[in-house]
Amino acid sequence: MRLEDIQTIYFVGIGGIGMSAIARYFNDLGAAVHGYDRTETSLTKTLVNEGMTIHYEEDIQQIPDGVDLVVYTPAVPSTHAELQHFRANQMPVKKRAEVLGIISKSRKTIAVAGTHGKTSTSSILTWLLNDGGLECTAFLGGIAQNYQSNYVKGTSDWVVVEADEYDRSFLHLHPDLALVMSMDADHLDIYGDLDSILETGFLAFAKQLKTDGQLLVQNDFKHHFDGKAEVVGFGVEKGTYRAENIVVEDGCFVFDYVSPNVSIERLRLPLPGRHNVENTVGAIAIALQLGVSAEKLKSSLERFKGIKRRFEIAYRTDDLVIINDYAHHPTELEAAIGAAKELFPTKKITGAFQPHLYSRTRDFVDGFAKALDGLDEVLLLDIYPARELPIEGVTSQIIFDRMQSPHKEMITKETLVKALKDQELEVLLILGAGDIETKIKDIIKSIEP
Repeated sequence: MRLEDIQTIYFVGIGGIGMSAIARYFNDLGAAVHGYDRTETSLTKTLVNEGMTIHYEEDIQQIPDGVDLVVYTPAVPSTHAELQHFRANQMPVKKRAEVLGIISKSRKTIAVAGTHGKTSTSSILTWLLNDGGLECTAFLGGIAQNYQSNYVKGTSDWVVVEADEYDRSFLHLHPDLALVMSMDADHLDIYGDLDSILETGFLAFAKQLKTDGQLLVQNDFKHHFDGKAEVVGFGVEKGTYRAENIVVEDGCFVFDYVSPNVSIERLRLPLPGRHNVENTVGAIAIALQLGVSAEKLKSSLERFKGIKRRFEIAYRTDDLVIINDYAHHPTELEAAIGAAKELFPTKKITGAFQPHLYSRTRDFVDGFAKALDGLDEVLLLDIYPARELPIEGVTSQIIFDRMQSPHKEMITKETLVKALKDQELEVLLILGAGDIETKIKDIIKSIEP
């Protein structure tokens, strides 16, 4: 199937961040884009405003005639009525990752992989390349503030994609350049254990590189890939490409980029946290390799605005800062909490966390408890189920019971606003990949005079 032959395309789960980026791509190509999603969101409203047709009930009567391709996400259950209809009628049905693989096959591809850091690194890299004149296309896993979109239309042969390890989706890609940001245990419902994540996930992904491709790996994980491809390590204060002399100045992380061929002094990163410095090092290494000048990189980085829900400042006064962060794994929680402590070392840090998925809560209960103990005060919400059915004995209570903090409280999403109104807040972190962020406007409304 050739992309130019697709005149009408249908997305089952069009409101997902990865799905909507591909929908925007086909909309740009001039295809008629239709789709289903479970709930209307600000993103689906934007897609409709861009000319797409979306409905919110499982209703085969609303499927248009003449669909050339159906795209679905593994987050949609196989029992979905529309998905079953398409399969019963032997229509071409492909996973989102397969379609992304087809799109990238005819392009020079940079794939960013890792259990954490994909979206931040992809967004930084896309901005550095485009602002540096390379004009790449990008499919991002978040809304990049510089573009107000998760899809960036470029004119060059280069495309930046997130290589998603969930359901081994990234094995549909054959990149020219690849970054591996992290390899923590996650998606154990798919892989079973960490060894399987390494062997059948990331190491298999490394073999997908084109013959003359290059792999950049966070330095702590580099030894896993030795002999698999041309592998180079990067990191903070370690690796062939690295950040050194890191300081915090006026809310920015300032550091030197050091490599065998190029060094850049006093880069200013408007994003908080050493994990974002590390992400930026990987992005800079690629941008330099593709011809962006050191001088241009320095000016571009200062103007990077970040990604929605990645340590996004939702509200700020002299007395209170509210930060919205997508963190849904213990490592991500530790990074967000650590960044807040570095930026606001004298402030009390309060966190409201909504766990995401029953299986992830079960698999990482001790890690969640330890990470949340890093907060001064914790409000713990019910689990957001997303694609999953409940698992017996798995609730937020199992995290709560393992926490050592004396300043913890179990609440629900419905009681969050009232619970926060009773707190003396200085810095508030809204944490989780579910729908907790929908309460931020109400929180701000309740605390403003």
